[in-house]
Amino acid sequence: MDIHEILQYLPHRFPILLVDRVLECEPGKRILAIKNVSVNEPYFAGHFPHHPVMPGVLIIEAMAQAAAILSFKTLGSRPDDKSVYYFAGIDEARFKRPVSPGDQLLLEVTIERFVRGVWKFAAKARVGEALAAEAKLMCTVRQL
Repeated sequence: MDIHEILQYLPHRFPILLVDRVLECEPGKRILAIKNVSVNEPYFAGHFPHHPVMPGVLIIEAMAQAAAILSFKTLGSRPDDKSVYYFAGIDEARFKRPVSPGDQLLLEVTIERFVRGVWKFAAKARVGEALAAEAKLMCTVRQL
């Protein structure tokens, strides 16, 4: 999926859109996506000026956005103006290495279960072969 198709599955826009490309998507199973980390990202001006590092919360958000695409592709639907995709929980979040400008974040998310409208995912973010972060994510779609 290129950015034009991604924009059909995520309501996010710059500067919070954190998925640039989807390499693989197996609805009902897993997704593999990319976030290209650029020095032009607005958060680098303050995090940290002397040693820019992508905030961990944004790495988690990038994994959740990939999970949202996987959810919608699995359900065969797209978000609309009357629904919002929310976090329901974040467990076992671990950060293994800093993510810096110039890195390419590879986001891998797999579905663990879907019960009563709540998705549970296992998510990993890598830079090359090195694990940068991992977490268990729970998300749900709610009507406004």
